[in-house]
Amino acid sequence: MNKEQKIAVIGLGYVGLPLAVAFAEKYQVIGFDINSERVKELKEGHDHTLEVNDNDLQNALGIKENGFGLEITDQVDDLDSYNFFVVTVPTPTDKNRQPVLTPLIKASETISKVLKKDDIVVYESTVYPGVTEDECVPVLEKGSGLKMNQDFYVGYSPERINPGDKKHTVTKILKVTAGSTPESAKLIDDVYASVITAGTHLAPSIKVAEAAKVIENSQRDINIAFVNELAKIFRLLDIDTDAVLEAAATKWNFIKYTPGLVGGHCIGVDPYYLAQKALEVGYNPEIILSGRRMNDGMGKYVANEVIKLMLNKEAKVKNGNALVLGITFKENCPDTRNTKAIDVINELKSYNMNVDVLDPWANPKEVKELFGIDLIEKCDHLNKKYNAIVLAVSHNEFLSIDFSKIKADDAVVFDVKSFLPTDVIDGRL
Repeated sequence: MNKEQKIAVIGLGYVGLPLAVAFAEKYQVIGFDINSERVKELKEGHDHTLEVNDNDLQNALGIKENGFGLEITDQVDDLDSYNFFVVTVPTPTDKNRQPVLTPLIKASETISKVLKKDDIVVYESTVYPGVTEDECVPVLEKGSGLKMNQDFYVGYSPERINPGDKKHTVTKILKVTAGSTPESAKLIDDVYASVITAGTHLAPSIKVAEAAKVIENSQRDINIAFVNELAKIFRLLDIDTDAVLEAAATKWNFIKYTPGLVGGHCIGVDPYYLAQKALEVGYNPEIILSGRRMNDGMGKYVANEVIKLMLNKEAKVKNGNALVLGITFKENCPDTRNTKAIDVINELKSYNMNVDVLDPWANPKEVKELFGIDLIEKCDHLNKKYNAIVLAVSHNEFLSIDFSKIKADDAVVFDVKSFLPTDVIDGRL
């Protein structure tokens, strides 16, 4: 395992592309993705996810000094000369909230076709403890005819990408690593440490690293579920939740979370992976699933609170006009994966409201394909007055909206994120 590392990153989304660009400064790197449109876009030097700016991507593609630099491909044969594989494919859940390992298995099958003696395969995708060794390794062995820890080695280094966060970028987030043998673990840790300026933490086993990843977001999910429940209670008591949290945060050990819609590929998904494994071994994870139920129901709750406010103001509900601001899963980011804003939209539509959606960050084509929704480009040029306006995502652009121009006389403005000035809104979480 002392040969020079040539790195292949499998999956070029929000996680894989930033990692590939970081590695390209010190290694010969190839990025592989099965999406030919994505590959074409990246070869042209543009990343529509905005996780990597075009200059950095183009620089990585242009680096050729000492053989370093990034190539992009959708051809499996191009991976043949590489020996350090990093898997960064998505691991979603299905409609029944069950883990879907298909992308992970397919990626393993792809790697098995080019796997060689002493190669290393590192998984970054979020999984429950045991997936790397129990699910992925058998696929690698079957496809390659090789044996783990005899012919090749595996590792796990959980991704910690925060989409849209330009401060905590991939090299500035401490990286957990693990390997299938002490020697391979040290090599894997050294490779990551060479580009991760924040440092690394070598876990004692792959299962420990897998478990660490899945509890990071489960913990955050539970904490947000707690403040979402507080928001429901305080609305019934006519107490300002934001003011309560500001007061409580004056204590040194109070951790301030804010209520809202919990979506995205990590927080809204990871707890189900841990819950699934717990159920398999005969334990019912009450707190984890309770938190998930709370957060999964917040979109519907927000819409129903809006309807209550409208009824109190005698605003037009049936065939009324509603405007939802934001459909991405978080602010100032184009990522729509597992967004809970769609739950608000669908619930308002269930009351026979005409719902427009405005989001300057979301990709209109993607939103149309995923949700069947045609985004509007502006909200002040339609000569339309809205009976309900819901700020679901706190994009900075929404602060410049002149609500007086788009509100009907009986309009209700509801702020999910406590983002808008209080004199503009009628209610918030």
